Amino acid sequence: MSKVTLKGFILVPESDLKLVKRELVNHKRLTLEESGCITFSVTQNSENFLRFDVYEEFKDKASFDQHQKRVKSSHWGKVTVNVERHYEIFE
Repeated sequence: MSKVTLKGFILVPESDLKLVKRELVNHKRLTLEESGCITFSVTQNSENFLRFDVYEEFKDKASFDQHQKRVKSSHWGKVTVNVERHYEIFE
């Protein structure tokens, strides 16, 4: 199976920014601990503080799908319910 890469950005409503930034630390840690995670980066944009640039790689589609499933049921999934996601996924 081939590697899956996701890149893009999220836009966080200003009213959710503090909570999202606080939970991001835990989200990064949990994702990097996942089996199949090669790299994972979410970085606040220096020109737009409500934008976070996202880059992630997983060893295969199964690992990526498992990550997506975990995220949807996680605390991160709950605190980012209002976040706008703009991603491209390459397989």
